[in-house]
Amino acid sequence: MAYDSDRIEALLDQGVRDKVYPGAVWAVGDATGIRAQGTCGVLDPDEPEVPMRTDTVFDAASLTKILAVWSSIGALWEDGALDLDQPLGTFWPEVTGHPLDAVTARQLLTHTAGLPLRAQLKNLYGTDPDEIRRGVLHEQLHRPPGEAVEYTDRAALILGYLAEDLSGRPLDQLATTRVWRPLGMHTTRFGPLPAEIAARCAPTELDQDTDAHLKGTAHDFSARLLDGVCGIAGAFTVLDDLAAFLRYMLDTGTAPERHGFGSGWTATSLTVQTGDLTPVRGLFWHTAPETAPANDVWVHYGFTGTGMWISPQQSRWTVLLTNKLYYTRDRQPLTDIRNAFCGLAFS
Repeated sequence: MAYDSDRIEALLDQGVRDKVYPGAVWAVGDATGIRAQGTCGVLDPDEPEVPMRTDTVFDAASLTKILAVWSSIGALWEDGALDLDQPLGTFWPEVTGHPLDAVTARQLLTHTAGLPLRAQLKNLYGTDPDEIRRGVLHEQLHRPPGEAVEYTDRAALILGYLAEDLSGRPLDQLATTRVWRPLGMHTTRFGPLPAEIAARCAPTELDQDTDAHLKGTAHDFSARLLDGVCGIAGAFTVLDDLAAFLRYMLDTGTAPERHGFGSGWTATSLTVQTGDLTPVRGLFWHTAPETAPANDVWVHYGFTGTGMWISPQQSRWTVLLTNKLYYTRDRQPLTDIRNAFCGLAFS
């Protein structure tokens, strides 16, 4: 396995000095586990004596879409409970007769469903979770399904609702019992976190209401609005749990009956599913922007500063966890580091 740990550490150390993030945790691994890992910086600039550690808990942000929704939908698909190409209205009474009627789960997973791009749920539907659900599931489409690839958080929110209805369990319980617990992901959970776990959580953005950085409470407002649990965001995780998840994705043949999704779901998801449309998408995963699709590196990012990459072709995965949101919402500095990190990890 070729990668340059020294250059990775130098790259991430420079990000700390440039105040792209207070600290970072990283690892490179394969189907056998972690092959190299490291940390840099501090947990919280207000407590500079506390270093970032490999067991630091991070607000996963949009990695929730993979850890909870993608994996749970995969479990249902493996069970034969969901046909990705069957119109939702033919089996989901809640959307029958509404615009989502003709949309398929595959279109939601590839961001080609034509959903509205707006994501400010409170401003659209109020604060009652039932009213939010009703509004999201009955909203008009932005464009005809299958016409364009347009990323929107609504896809994961809707798929989360679908997974709950098909399984008869709330999303947090479904993900825990079908994926997280069987894979040994003992820290991963939806927030708000209990005090003993929140104490080792990397703080994110300054909350204007409390004048303190969020720590153990999801940064994503939609997740907070929905009591911490939704398909968009809200999960918290650690490096070892992500390593277990990605390792299993590369080696699902070991004991697929124990887990929610198997090799078929992974193989289907990590292939181009959008035809001639761009940007290229698999099922929730997308090709790393700094690599060609032929290089077979797939990635998913979180707004708080998290990211994970996987390449079945190279039998390799890598994780980069930061709390960049502590300093800024400006994406470009971290984007540059992510692209360089990916290049070094898959060199």
